Amino acid sequence: MLKIEHLRKTFNAGTVNEKTAVENLDLMLEDGDFVTVIGSNGSGKSTLLNLIAGVYAPDEGRIVLDDVDLTPMPEHKRAKYLGRVFQDPMMGTAATMMIEENLALAYRRGLRRTLRFGIPAEERARYRELLASLDLGLEDRMTSKVGLLSGGQRQALTLLMATLRKPELLLLDEHTAALDPKTAAKVLQLTTEVVNRDHLTTLMVTHNMRDAIAYGNRLIMMNAGKIVVNISGEEKKHLTVRDLLDKFEVTNDSMILPEV
Repeated sequence: MLKIEHLRKTFNAGTVNEKTAVENLDLMLEDGDFVTVIGSNGSGKSTLLNLIAGVYAPDEGRIVLDDVDLTPMPEHKRAKYLGRVFQDPMMGTAATMMIEENLALAYRRGLRRTLRFGIPAEERARYRELLASLDLGLEDRMTSKVGLLSGGQRQALTLLMATLRKPELLLLDEHTAALDPKTAAKVLQLTTEVVNRDHLTTLMVTHNMRDAIAYGNRLIMMNAGKIVVNISGEEKKHLTVRDLLDKFEVTNDSMILPEV
């Protein structure tokens, strides 16, 4: 489903501030893989997602998604293939627009726009049904402005918007980091339900070791722009936080560890 070959990205090349964020990275995801990505600050996790999304252009390498070469595509053209939820609950939605209007925009992602105005009744009924599945009471607030929602409600809505039209790849960039523990757990539960229901190929960046272990069928660890650990199958099922801490220590003694 996703094939990344020899990906490189250096910021401020040729200056005293030169920083290699991603270094000769290779990664392959099978259809339906749910991969958690962990690593210390500056290890290249978010840069990897930004390269896939087209926020940055790679210096070298290729990004191929379901036989489509994304590498030369600008960010807006990749939107039809990707869904993304950001760390900041304020991103990914339009605060001054109603919940149903946000969903309508997401539903039309990648489609040809027309001058047709309004949301058809059958479409609105589908939004109500999907919002009810979140169990947050949002189905009764479809005409409320998104800016009035709590952070957790907004992240749940953003997750729904990102997956409304089944994306080829779902990118989750520390999407629970700004939430309190109870709300974060709820959003992660919703994430698992959506990913499993729609069989979505997913990359989830997290700083939380327990979440990295508990969710998904694969785990990769990044350091200095490279993938240094790649765990799946039975090994991941039996992985513990202590095992992961040991792998961090073996990889680089100077790394600042993520959250336990």
